[in-house]
Amino acid sequence: MDNVETGRHSPSGAQWTIRRGDQEAVVVEVGGGLRAYRAGGVDYLDGYEADEICVGGAGQVLAPWPNRIRDGRYAFAGRSLQLSLTEPARHNALHGLVNWLPWRLVEQRDDAVTVACDLPATPGYPWALRLRTEWRLDDEGLRVTHHATNPNGERCPFGLSVHPYLRLPGVAVDDLLLRVPARSRLLVDSRLLPIGAAKVAGSEYDFTEPRRIGSARLDTAFGDVDPSGSGGSSVTLADADSAAAVSIWADPEFGWWQVFTGDSLTGERYRRSVAVEPMTCPPDAFRSGRDVIVLEPGADWSASWGIRPGG
Repeated sequence: MDNVETGRHSPSGAQWTIRRGDQEAVVVEVGGGLRAYRAGGVDYLDGYEADEICVGGAGQVLAPWPNRIRDGRYAFAGRSLQLSLTEPARHNALHGLVNWLPWRLVEQRDDAVTVACDLPATPGYPWALRLRTEWRLDDEGLRVTHHATNPNGERCPFGLSVHPYLRLPGVAVDDLLLRVPARSRLLVDSRLLPIGAAKVAGSEYDFTEPRRIGSARLDTAFGDVDPSGSGGSSVTLADADSAAAVSIWADPEFGWWQVFTGDSLTGERYRRSVAVEPMTCPPDAFRSGRDVIVLEPGADWSASWGIRPGG
């Protein structure tokens, strides 16, 4: 295990490396997210270097809401609230409040690291939160467990997502077979905010059976997830010409999947990998109220997801 304090001079801060067998993962201080994951010599995560700033939200933890909030405005418990607009071109509040905050090391072993972040109350989100994430390698791959605690004397709204970009080295995005076990998708406007929903059956967005991505441009929230036998769900990327595959699974608490083929990224990152994001609630949930988690005073919430090489 490594705790690279010199990483504090890098844009992503300290670097915590964990290993188990032929697996290795790197967790970073800034945002408390995942910078790298490899198994059997294969880099399944399209991350970034230690001397780079995180690009496109790669590997970040998104809380206390995922995705976007229209105009940064929402109401809760009779209060009208205004968040900072962190996606100014689209006039949205994007990706929560903790993805650029420092996370502190709580515990580290050879194959696991736990990091935490205490989010202070702000005018736009006037509740403190205590967040903690365990990143752990096991025989099946990477397992991640998130905890959120409400230390306030009142209820607060909450949602969480993560933003890993997955890839199979040497396989273009167009040639990947994608499977998403979801029966519907959200329809969005020019600001990528939901305006309706549609069934995917028989459409170009139907990936309920593995299908080549081809020229599809996806930045799509999929819902009505069809659970597996465990109650959770998983999304898989595979190579049609070999046995290579990788999947990302999530507990039932993550009822939504955002799939992004990187079309708005520039340079070498353009359509180089696919962001597969398990979300507890859809975009603009603080306004719609859909699947928002309401944390009671003193309550703790937890849920897990992970990356599994080989599908």
